[in-house]
Amino acid sequence: MSLELKDNIFIAGHGGMVGSAIVRNFKSKGFNNILTVKKEDLDLTNQDQVKDFFSKNTIDKVIIAAAKVGGIGANSQYPVDFLINNLYIQSNILSQAYEKDVKQVLFLGSSCIYPKFTESPIKEDQLLSGKLEITNEWYALAKIAGIKLSEAFNIQFNTDFRSIMPTNLYGPYDNFNLENGHVIPALINKFHDAKRNNLKSVEVWGTGKPRREFLHVDDLAEACFFIMNLSKNDYMKCTDPSMSHINVGTGQEISINNLIDELISVTNFKGNIVYDKTRPDGTLTKVLDVSKINALGWRHKIDLENGLKDTYEWYEKNYPKVRF
Repeated sequence: MSLELKDNIFIAGHGGMVGSAIVRNFKSKGFNNILTVKKEDLDLTNQDQVKDFFSKNTIDKVIIAAAKVGGIGANSQYPVDFLINNLYIQSNILSQAYEKDVKQVLFLGSSCIYPKFTESPIKEDQLLSGKLEITNEWYALAKIAGIKLSEAFNIQFNTDFRSIMPTNLYGPYDNFNLENGHVIPALINKFHDAKRNNLKSVEVWGTGKPRREFLHVDDLAEACFFIMNLSKNDYMKCTDPSMSHINVGTGQEISINNLIDELISVTNFKGNIVYDKTRPDGTLTKVLDVSKINALGWRHKIDLENGLKDTYEWYEKNYPKVRF
């Protein structure tokens, strides 16, 4: 079922980088019946609160952008938080969406669901084909459970629960915390702080050799709209009969070293880079095969250079009120 302007759409996690981008995207297209709720008013990990929320509101479509997220450091320090909180959020929302006969759900996962060692670019059918990367396995396990729970509902109850797996994301409203932020926002924070304090060097985790794929969050928001606007039949044509997940990314990768060069140019940092090689690199290469979504007609529009400029301009404009 494709989207209609009259739809009441609940966007879970609207305050984060991904959720806020989706809200902006949908509102720009005339979707005014967007339902959002602050975390202090609705704890998505609380089953009773989620049940009460769905009972009190008329909801036609749901986008699950809410999640406990963070970088390598945070995943290593808080494995219980990353696993159990995400399991609660997903199962609570999906269960209530089924109970209240919600017409369509879009579940957002992550490219970290794929094995540490697999073919590149990574195809959707590589899921569960090998061991996970240990530095983010708790988050990955939760997201895999979300995909499979969506599939289970589709198989058993013929629901329309769809899943997309974005690659590494960046953009406005990201988490710029040095300890639990992802690589782009953390480096932007480091370079900006070094400039403000006239520091001569910036420390970077790992060797700089790993290669990563990055997608601007506004491109992801457009992909969400695109996937939800497909008919159920069109969506099923490019997935398994159980309506499995679809990769979303650029299909292009860049080394962390080259990413650092781009960010040095964008931020105008003049100092040196010091590599802390005692820190983990994570998976050495990870780029998604995006042939399925490309074949459907969607492609990313924002190249990395312009996306980094956009993100840093937003950071400077909103500093020091950005999320740390």
